[in-house]
Amino acid sequence: MSRLSDDWRMAHSENLISLIYLSSEAVPFSEQDLIELLEKSRQSNAALGMTGMLLYKDGNFLQVLEGETEKVLALYEKIRQDERHRSLTILSREAISHRDFPDWSMGFRDLRSPDTVRRPDFSHFVDTSLTAADLSADPGRARKLLMFFKEDKASVKSVGAC
Repeated sequence: MSRLSDDWRMAHSENLISLIYLSSEAVPFSEQDLIELLEKSRQSNAALGMTGMLLYKDGNFLQVLEGETEKVLALYEKIRQDERHRSLTILSREAISHRDFPDWSMGFRDLRSPDTVRRPDFSHFVDTSLTAADLSADPGRARKLLMFFKEDKASVKSVGAC
């Protein structure tokens, strides 16, 4: 391939990455705090062309961010600097050719909710803690957990419904 076509291709590709990380809340989040966080995240992510999914349980967050490399890394750095989060751990960072969550600026599921526990397909896999101790050894498990809720679009639209 010629140098010109390589440059053209680089300039016209989205250069997408997926970044999956864990964090813990520095202070407890109320349901209202979660709603506000989610609303702001959805607005900001939509403006940046970012997509993803956020899972919450027992003060811990598991999130996947998808988008252009520079934007994803800048957002992760902003989250890392946010005093509401602590103990951030990157589980996976990889180039992707397509988004797994293309329709969501930020899907959300509270894994403590009764609706989650009552799901007919609920299992001990879903009941995992969202901690580095449980997920660092097998980052693929984190992706599987996020993808499990991708199929359940109706229940990830709002905090109150989750």
